[in-house]
Parts: sequence; C-alpha cells; structure tokens
Amino acid sequence: MTEGSADTRPASGLKADAIGFLDALVIGLNATSPAYSLAAAIGPVVALVGVHAPGVMLASFVPMLLIASAFYYLNKVDQDCGTTFSWVTRAMGPWAGWLGGWAITMTGVLVIGSLADVAVTFALLAVGLDGWVENDFAREALTVLLILVMTAVCVIGTEVSARVQNVLILAQVGCLLAFAVVAIYRVYADTGTLDSADPSISWLDPFGAGGAELTAGLLLGVFIYWGWESAVNLTEETENPATAPGRAAVWSTVILLVTYVAVAVAVVAYAGPAYLAENAEEEEFIFALLADEAMGAWDWVVLLAVSTSGLASTQTTIIPASRTALSMARRRALPAHFGHIHARFRTPDVSTWWVAGIAIAWYLAVRRISENALFDSLTALSLLIAFYYALTGVACAVYHRRHLTESLHHFVLIGLGPVVGAGLLVWLLVESISDMSDPANSYSGVSWFGLGPPLVIGIGITLAGVIFMLVRRVTAPAFWSERPEVADPALVHGDTKEG
Repeated sequence: MTEGSADTRPASGLKADAIGFLDALVIGLNATSPAYSLAAAIGPVVALVGVHAPGVMLASFVPMLLIASAFYYLNKVDQDCGTTFSWVTRAMGPWAGWLGGWAITMTGVLVIGSLADVAVTFALLAVGLDGWVENDFAREALTVLLILVMTAVCVIGTEVSARVQNVLILAQVGCLLAFAVVAIYRVYADTGTLDSADPSISWLDPFGAGGAELTAGLLLGVFIYWGWESAVNLTEETENPATAPGRAAVWSTVILLVTYVAVAVAVVAYAGPAYLAENAEEEEFIFALLADEAMGAWDWVVLLAVSTSGLASTQTTIIPASRTALSMARRRALPAHFGHIHARFRTPDVSTWWVAGIAIAWYLAVRRISENALFDSLTALSLLIAFYYALTGVACAVYHRRHLTESLHHFVLIGLGPVVGAGLLVWLLVESISDMSDPANSYSGVSWFGLGPPLVIGIGITLAGVIFMLVRRVTAPAFWSERPEVADPALVHGDTKEG
C-alpha cells in the first residue's frame, strides 16, 4: 500500500495484489480492442467528416479523459470491483446504482460474441482459409470455442489473464505500427496504389465538417474509446489499489488517443477519403482491403493485428461484466450464487461463466436473424456506454460535493471535469436516440415497431433491467436499504485510513 492511500477493498475472496500497474494498463488498452475499433470506425467516420476523421477521434477523447478522471477519484475512495455500480450506489442510491451495474454487465453480453467472431474471421483470413469465413457453421463453432477458451483463462487466474494480454498487446500494437509506417512511407514515396493524400495539420480540426456529421462521428468516436475502465474493475486484484487502477485508466485513454490519431492519419493519407467513404459499409473488413493494397504479401500482418485485437478484447470484456455481477451479488443486488469465488483460483467463476453463456446465446440468436442484426446490437452499445459513463461522472461530483470548493484542484478535476464529461455524453446519448429512431440509419435498414433495430434493442435491454430490478426489490429488498453517502474528508485529502 502506497503512503497516503486507503485500502477499502472488501473481503471478497478475490486474489489481492495479483497484477501490477503495467498489467492493468495493458488490460485497459486491450479492452478497447484498438485495431478492431479503428477498422470498424475509420470508414464510417471518413464517410461522415472526410479528412477530418483524425480530428473527430481527437475530439472524442475529451469526454473520455474527463470520465477517466471520475473513475480515478472514485476508485481512490472505494476500491470495489463493481466500479460504477458501487460508486453510484454510494453517491446516488440503490436505484441508480443497480441500473448502472446492469448497463455495464449487458454491454459485455452484447459485444463478446462479435469480438470473438472478428478474432476468428481475421485469423482465418491471415492464414489463407478464406473459404471457412463463408461457412457459417465453422465460423460460429470456432467463435463459441474461442469464447469458452477465453472464459476459462479468466477463471484460471488474473495473473494468467495478464500474461496473455501482455503478449496480445505487443502483437497488436506492433502490427498496427508496421502498417502505419509502411502506409506513410508509400504516401511520401509516391508508390501507393490508391488516391493518396498528403497529411495536413488541418485534419486534426474536428469542426471542419460540422453539423450533424460531426455529431454522428463523435458517437462512433466514443465507441472506439470504450473499454479502458476494465483496468479499474480489477482494482481488488491490483497492487496499490487506491491509485494504480485509476492511473492505468487515465493513461489508457492517452495512449489510445495517440494510437488512434496516428493510424487514422496513415489510413486517410494512404487510401484517400473517397476510397474510404466508398467502402464504409465494409466495416472492419476495410483493413482487409487496405492490408492487401499497402502491404502486398505481408497483408497478414494487418489481418493478425485485427485478429489479436478481437481475441484480447474477448477476454478483457468478460472482466468488467463478471466483476460487476460479483459486486452486485455481494451487496445482495443479484442472487448470491453470482458472488461465488473459486476456491483455488480466487476468481468469480460463476458470474464469469454466466456472462460467457449469455453472450454465446445472444450471439447465436442474433446471427439467426441476420449478420446485420449483430451489427445493430453493437450500435445499441452506444446507448448503454453513454449512460453509465455519464452516471459515473455525475456520481463523482455528487459523492465529493462537500469538498469541491476546498481547492481549485478539487473543483476542476473532481467536480467540473466529470460533470462536463457527463454532459457531453448525455448530449451524445440524446443525439444517438434521435438518430437510431430512423430505421434507415440501421445496418439492416428495416423497421422494428416503427423504429431502428438498435434503438429497439437498447430500449428492450433497459426495460428488461428495470423489470429485473423491480422483481429483486420485491423478492430481496435488503439492497434497497442503502442510502447515499458523502466522501470521507480523510480519503478525499489522501490521508491513510484503515479499510
């Protein structure tokens, strides 16, 4: 324990001090799935704002950094693996806390299958088994197998998970950098095969396009940054838990900013905005096209980057969902068996396998509808992400409300910053709902109950959460006896206090 911090970790049975700061940082980075996120977003963002795509990614970083500040200061006073669930419950009461926990858990359920599918697809492409990608049975079977393997790794131990993640991040970042360097070199050497464009500092201006296009681009930008807080979900298993996980979350957002802007500049420069806009519907497969154009016989390097990105994120996305379920069960917000800890590995085995099982069922069910429906379910993620991030930002200011005027530092970093970040996300949430209400804006282009499928999925998941919450309130009311708290001044000022 570092001097001046307080260990408030509950006696949950998780393995304390299993990983260090760098491990937490790597897990936070991998949870965002940088290569996959870039591949999925770069085409649509360019289609919206043209060469200003790097600027949009720069602007999207602002609310993420402000919310990361909230995670840092809330983690300092409460090292609970449930993060948003625990903090919002303490600051704003059990009703808001329960909904925040539900949102985190369901984002994992929605995205795990898609991430595993991407990992399998690009691994097959990298080794030349293109025909297997078109075989639905083989692709789905391998995806389910991969989810089961990654879930087993999560259960076996946090240290093992961290070692796997360290290898995957090196492979992913190395491949991305190789692609960026080759692409920029070919632009300036004038050896590119596409309509290249020389990079310009004006590309970093997010307001170049303006209007609704900018708003839509920012929504995509928020999605590609999502996931960095996985480092904080491991707070009970990290050395120096009061500070290291929060610092890892903040630094994750900064490293992602540099990575995203650098690779976006390389991609826009090499391919040109027209090519990217024309192929925007290819989603993550845009990197498969660009890999062949830029790398030739070495295209497998880029394909491997996207595959390892999906593989790493499959594992790390299980972590926040399972730890949140554990925290909720520990406080009797969920049935007690979700709080079971494996006797040998000291990980939340029951909640981890439940998350994987529901994710597999969701993936297979949505694939039965159509592949576009799977993409629509991912679009619905932005609603849940914006909701629980914004909730965390508000909770930070509310929890520390009696200390915000003690110094400029407290007012800006603990109060104003998180609230501004929350406000930006609420604005994006409202804009997202408006956009998703039009069926024409969905991947499938069909209408569900007169609305776009992503909005219907988002509303459905929210209503399911509300119903489940009300049932728990009636059948197991103990959790709802909790009342909002105010930050202890000793913790706010960093004084040591027994946990």
